[in-house]
This record gives sequence, C-alpha cells and structure tokens, in this order.
Amino acid sequence: MQSELFIKKEEVLEHIDALMDNLSQIKDDSGEFLLNFDGLVVDDKSWHVWNWPQGVGLYGIFKLWKLTNNKKALKVVTDWFDNQFKEGLPPKNVNTLAPFLTLAYLYEETKDQTYIPYMEKWADWVMYEMPRTKENGLQHMTYGPENKNQLWDDTLMMTVLPLAKIGKLLDRPEYIQEAKKQFLIHTKYLVDKKTGLWFHGWTFEENHNYANALWGRGNCWITIAIPEIIELLELPKGDFLREFLIDTLNRQVETLASYQSESGLWHTLIDDETSYLESSATAGFAYGILKSVHKRYISQEYEQVAYRAIKGLINEIDDNGAVQKVSVGTGMGDTLEFYKEIKTTTMPYGQSLTILCLTEFLHSYM
Repeated sequence: MQSELFIKKEEVLEHIDALMDNLSQIKDDSGEFLLNFDGLVVDDKSWHVWNWPQGVGLYGIFKLWKLTNNKKALKVVTDWFDNQFKEGLPPKNVNTLAPFLTLAYLYEETKDQTYIPYMEKWADWVMYEMPRTKENGLQHMTYGPENKNQLWDDTLMMTVLPLAKIGKLLDRPEYIQEAKKQFLIHTKYLVDKKTGLWFHGWTFEENHNYANALWGRGNCWITIAIPEIIELLELPKGDFLREFLIDTLNRQVETLASYQSESGLWHTLIDDETSYLESSATAGFAYGILKSVHKRYISQEYEQVAYRAIKGLINEIDDNGAVQKVSVGTGMGDTLEFYKEIKTTTMPYGQSLTILCLTEFLHSYM
C-alpha cells in the first residue's frame, strides 16, 4: 500500500514532528491576536494556555502516541497537563472544556487518580450549571459575550465529546444521555436541509441562522465530532442514533466533495468560491472523512477526497512546521462578508488539526 500513496510514510512522520515542535513552542509575542473582552484578555495563539486550540492539538498528539508509541508525543501531552494543573485552571466555558477529551483518554491509559476530581467537577458543571438555550441546548458561552440562547457548531466538539467520554469513563449514564441529546438538538437547528452542510449558529432569540453562513471550520467540527461520538460511545449497528448520525454525515460529506477546490482545500465559506481557501477547515474535513472511511461509516470512494485534501495541506506546511492560510478566531457573523474579511495567519489549531489528519493518514500505510 505504501508504494501506491503520494508521499512516503517517513515524510509524513517528519511533517508531524515539525508540526508538533511548532505547536508546542508557539506563542503570541506581538499581542496582535490577543482577544480583549471588556478588559478580559484571551490568548488564542500560545501553547501554554488552557483553551480549545490547545485542546484540539493535545488530542491529535495523544492519538499519535497511541498509534506510534512516540514517546516525545506522550511527553508533550503530559508536560502540558502537569504545567497547567500547577498554574491552575481557567474559568469554565464551552472552549475551556476541550482539553478534557484528551485528559479522559490519558486517564484511561495512565490511571492517574489526580485527574478524576477535575473530570468530575467540570462534567458536573456542564450537566447542572452551564447556561442552556430553549429546548435545553448547551448555550455557546465563551470568554466574550454570553451568546444567550445561541447554538454553535463548535459546542459538539469542544464540550459534548468530553462530556460523553467522561460519562463513559466514570460510569455516568446521565452524561451519555445528555451528550446524545445535544447532538440531536444541534442537528435540528444547524443543518441546512438544502445541502446537508451546517450553518455556523442558531439564535432562539430571533429564530434564525444569522447570515446562513456555511462556514468551513464550523462544518469541520461536525465532520470530526460525528465519527468520534459513534466510536466513543461504541454505538452498535442498528442503533437509531448511530444510523441517524451516519446519514447526517453522509449528506454533509457528499456536498463537501462537490465543493472541494482543485488545490484540495475548501473555501472558508464552503459554497462561495470568492472566499479564500482555508487550511484548518480542510484539515478537519480530511480527518473526519478519512476516519469515517476507515470505520466504514461512509463510502470508500471518499478516501480520495481526503487524500486530495492532505496533498493540498502538505503544500501549506512551511519550513518551520506552521500551517498557512488559517483564519483567526471567528465569532458569529451577521453577514457573509464578515467571514470573508476574517484575517489569516498561523494559528495553533492549524497545526493541531493537521497533526490530527496526518495521524489518521498513517493508518493508510498499514
């Protein structure tokens, strides 16, 4: 199989190593990409921060260790958690839950009992204190605005997956049921029935999907989260939720394949060729599609879609292991132009998502 692929396994491992080095050292020296919410400054770029970009990166690096027994990868993950626990954890919100997915998997491997109180406390907060929308959706509360009565794509990846994993790990069936419900309510309000793609968000205050933006990175969280929740909960064939989610995923992937550019990348607004090509969404799509092919959740024909995406992504990795064409943090937009004007730079989730998809790609050599 290796001889048939477009890149040697050794080169893929070299790319992953460079991406991991870059990610574990990245920081915002200039302060250009710090977010200021009425005096509360949030650093979305630096590795030493407990937030969602780092959470996604940790998950990819953990998967690399599990697949290859790369000791360096394990050290990056364990050192990060050790340092963060010493410094103290940040306020609880949708995005700061993201590292708990990796922490739960790490506990499963190490049985480090010191992790349990953190998992219990944060999952309990999601269940009983996290703000809710109408119909009891998890409100997308972050460091910034409260986003009252809003559902966002990101929540399934950042909060619901960790809740489900902790529920399974600690034998909390009510957590698992809550996670299942959140997938259903988010699907109900965020799927575009015409295309099978997902809108960025929904407001129960005004009952609309804002700009009706079929935003790339928002969609990629779904392409990742659906195969993850099926595997994580070990949903058996014939289970209604498994079949529902696979049908939902197939519809999305079918449309994604039709919008993939010749470069292998997708546009930041998937259905708008006048919007720029964006790497982080592409990496998320490549991971989710390839994993779903490997798990036989979707047709094997989509493997080539993922491969084209990976070819394109490799062209965007610079000599320093940084991924180019990555959009900076993106709030909810009221116009499509809002998304097209978001700046691009090297952000940690560019490296994070690319590590994730290249690690999944290593399965292709087996």
